[in-house]
Amino acid sequence: MTFPILPFLSSPEDPQFDNLSITGQVLFPYDSLKLSKHWIQQFPSQLAIFVQVDKDITVDQITELLNLGVERVFLFDESQYESVLSAGLPEDRFAGPVLQSNSSLIVSEKLGDLKKYNNDENRDVYFDLTGGNISQDEVDELAKLGYTIILPSNTLVTKKQEPGKVSISSTFVNTLVTDRQDGLFTTLITSPAPQYTALGIVYSSKESIIAAIDEKVGVYQSRKRTHELWYKGKTSGATQKLLQVSKDCDSDVVKFMVENRKGYGFCHKASKYTCFGDNLQSNGHGLSKLDATLQDRFENAPEGSYTKRLFNDESLLIAKLKEELDELIDAKDNQDEVAWEAADLLYFVMCWCIKNGVRLSDVEKNLDIKSLKVTRRKGDAKPAYLEKKEKNGPEQKKPKTQEDADYQLEVIDASDLSSPGIAKAMTRPAQKTSEIMKLVLPIIENVKSNGDKALLELTAKFDGVTLDTPVLKAPFPESLMNISQEMKNAIDLSMSNIEKFHAAQLPKEAVMTVETAPGVYCSRFAKPIENVGLYVPGGTAVLPSTAMMLGVPAKVAGCKNIVIASPPSRSTGQLTPEVVYVAHKLGASCIVMAGGAQAITALAYGTESVIKCDKILGPGNQFVTAAKMYIQNDTQALCSIDMPAGPSEVLVIADENADADFVASDLLSQAEHGVDSQVILIGVGLSAAKLQEFQQAVTKQASALPRKEIVAKCLSHSYILLTKSYQDAFDLSNQYAPEHLILQINNAASYVPDYIENAGSVFVGALSPESCGDYSSGTNHTLPTYGYARQYSGVNTATFQKFITSQDVTKQGLQSIGKAVMTLAAVEGLEAHRRAVEVRMEKLGLL
Repeated sequence: MTFPILPFLSSPEDPQFDNLSITGQVLFPYDSLKLSKHWIQQFPSQLAIFVQVDKDITVDQITELLNLGVERVFLFDESQYESVLSAGLPEDRFAGPVLQSNSSLIVSEKLGDLKKYNNDENRDVYFDLTGGNISQDEVDELAKLGYTIILPSNTLVTKKQEPGKVSISSTFVNTLVTDRQDGLFTTLITSPAPQYTALGIVYSSKESIIAAIDEKVGVYQSRKRTHELWYKGKTSGATQKLLQVSKDCDSDVVKFMVENRKGYGFCHKASKYTCFGDNLQSNGHGLSKLDATLQDRFENAPEGSYTKRLFNDESLLIAKLKEELDELIDAKDNQDEVAWEAADLLYFVMCWCIKNGVRLSDVEKNLDIKSLKVTRRKGDAKPAYLEKKEKNGPEQKKPKTQEDADYQLEVIDASDLSSPGIAKAMTRPAQKTSEIMKLVLPIIENVKSNGDKALLELTAKFDGVTLDTPVLKAPFPESLMNISQEMKNAIDLSMSNIEKFHAAQLPKEAVMTVETAPGVYCSRFAKPIENVGLYVPGGTAVLPSTAMMLGVPAKVAGCKNIVIASPPSRSTGQLTPEVVYVAHKLGASCIVMAGGAQAITALAYGTESVIKCDKILGPGNQFVTAAKMYIQNDTQALCSIDMPAGPSEVLVIADENADADFVASDLLSQAEHGVDSQVILIGVGLSAAKLQEFQQAVTKQASALPRKEIVAKCLSHSYILLTKSYQDAFDLSNQYAPEHLILQINNAASYVPDYIENAGSVFVGALSPESCGDYSSGTNHTLPTYGYARQYSGVNTATFQKFITSQDVTKQGLQSIGKAVMTLAAVEGLEAHRRAVEVRMEKLGLL
């Protein structure tokens, strides 16, 4: 269990840093940091580094913190927390204000049921006391309850209580419990990196712990002289520097991490390093023993010794490193030999480290930092260490720099359709549905119970905008549609094209009638869905295209009430003017000024001001998708949705004649959507030169994009699949079922529709980029993703209609089908069904 106080330092240069690092954890404000690749290595290995960020810090900046080795990032803005979760970052690396999540919790008021929210002490709960007055008694009380208290460094002292200050040692000891009659606490003494060895057991009193923390030395309670503190090594010289203090989960065992004076052990027996029999000269086991031994040899080895030669003769040491690596490689398939040769190699690796002033603890710290990375490179080897030609597929030139490598797509030979590499390329990034639902359900229940009040509170909380009413009713004020004439022209043209295409999808006749048997007339007719809710994401984004793609088909279908939901802009506090203009042209009834799961809930169940909708459509983040999936399965809502949703994606089929710049631009226009987007290029009969041309075009264009960090992460799980034939390419595409399928191949139109079974929308030929379909061509851009193109269509006019059937059976019709109906009803045991026909036929004299 960590120390009950988390010091909030002004910066790494805070004058209190040395005193407060004994807690094993510190919190810095983001703005105080000068980040670099090796920034975190300035801190001791045992110290957990936390960073507090404000709401303006981007997801990419937060990702950088985690990759540099920051153990936990503190977020105080819930919308920012949603963003990092949507980006796929691990919940357990964050602390935030969300009550139900797997992240640590930050509160500023006592919780009614702490155990409920700390998951029976399996989740850290931080109490923020960085603002306002504080007292020792208040802090001690919170610590006893189980909170970890965040306090500014300038309010903390290590020993003596001062007015307006908090003694960290007093708070620590006041959380301890013991069942010993003498009131002492069992204390485990351990060494720091790299050994992390248990040195021995002693006993501490509250007084000895306070003295140890204040003086940062090993101080314990003497059991022989009960009124005397035992300063370890005061007479023998075996002193200790106290590095960290912590306690166990039951608060009845204390742990001191200490650094022994060089040349001394912990045990009172002079030859023993620990109280468990380890000799002073052993310095632990394995690598830690090797580390200590080599450091001693580096300082004291006699001239002419082998180790001294290795330290003095760099060329010899390099040769031995290469030799031992080759021997390790040659030892494959023999476990004993692999272990033997690995030990030899590690010996020479540690020689190289010691020679260059690097200890094992430094290496372990770097391993720990790398284990905390949340993004991974593909792991390709440098060109000099790879064979010049791949066994399968054309030879590729390797990227010149690491930045170039970041924008390279992994190439897979797909000439064998059973290749396991294909399955890897076809696998979408996993969605954390269960974790998202934990956050969404409380929002849904809040809006269902509290209606408009909840909408207003959640808009203020997530979007930072305070509103008087959650709904803007038509007609909409001209002042909210203040856009340029050029923008109006673009929207008008796009809406006109969308309307033409979707109007053509209406049934050719009002009622379709077929005489299925003599005297039996079956009909079908379409009716619009009365109330539809259209979700248009907003906030910092401007997405009039989504409003057009959803609203125009609804208008064409004849929906009575078109309700748009879109959050107000955080910067202006108002709706996006382009969206209001589109809503005006659609004849929308109103705009719900809310976003996220709260908007979906309001549309599904209705509130005092929001019309309950029969169907909800529109894209959104994982929280919006989770809310839509929930309401469509809730019989109380009686509300359907357009389709399940996942991250956006594109698949491009290109051949030797494709323009590399066109192909790269199509791939990157999708990759910039987000880190969980996926792009796939299927190359048909590509030469090595053409493949390299594609890779170079991607690198050149990606490196110039403003969202290049997001693009790099997306491309890290995106692929180029090489096929020999167009048929194989389309087979792979149909297996993947992409949201967007782009054909940059010779005679592209000749393959449509015969070769396409599964796709959301198809872009035919080199001059048909996805962007045209996204905005102005007329097709709809709300499309099935994540492989749902196997079962679902994109939004179309029929999406906003329900189709009703009718039948008109005459006397002749009963004579035609009556006996068949009675026979089938009888075999199913439904006598009333059978009789309904029999009664009629008897009265008509047909039996």
